[in-house]
Parts: sequence; C-alpha cells; structure tokens
Amino acid sequence: MGKYRKKPVVVDAIRWDGSNYHEVCDFVEKPLAMEYSSFPPSERILVIETLEGTVRASAGDIIIRGVKGEFYPCKPDIFEETYEPVD
Repeated sequence: MGKYRKKPVVVDAIRWDGSNYHEVCDFVEKPLAMEYSSFPPSERILVIETLEGTVRASAGDIIIRGVKGEFYPCKPDIFEETYEPVD
C-alpha cells in the first residue's frame, strides 16, 4: 500500500462553545439533544447523529458539515491540523 494525501475539500464548520445552542442547531438545520444543560457552558454536551452513529460533542469541539451533508464533531487540535481558513 502506498502513501496518500487527503484531497482538498472545503467544509462549513462552527465551534460549539456550550452557549451557542441555537446557532449550532441553525447550522445543522434541526434541534439537537443537549446533555447537562443546567451545567456551566464549558461542561455541556451536544448529541449528534452521524453516518457512523451517535456521537457527543464537548464544548470547544468544531461541528463540521461533510461533503455529503452529514455533520460530525472534531476536536479543535485535529481541526487545526487538518483544515485552514478559506477566503
């Protein structure tokens, strides 16, 4: 097996900061379940249905719209290593 480079793909993304629930729901175009909603924003969790199943997004995670319109969370350090801003 050889080496492969990821194809350049432009994605839309939003950071879940624990307090922008309505903004994230608008982005994914549907309401999402939130765990620990009475906790401080930094401890709130969003529940997202992905192509691979149900996953949880912690405050600070980036929610990405994939190339097929799917949504999934990504840890900030991985996002920074994988994506760069587009003008």
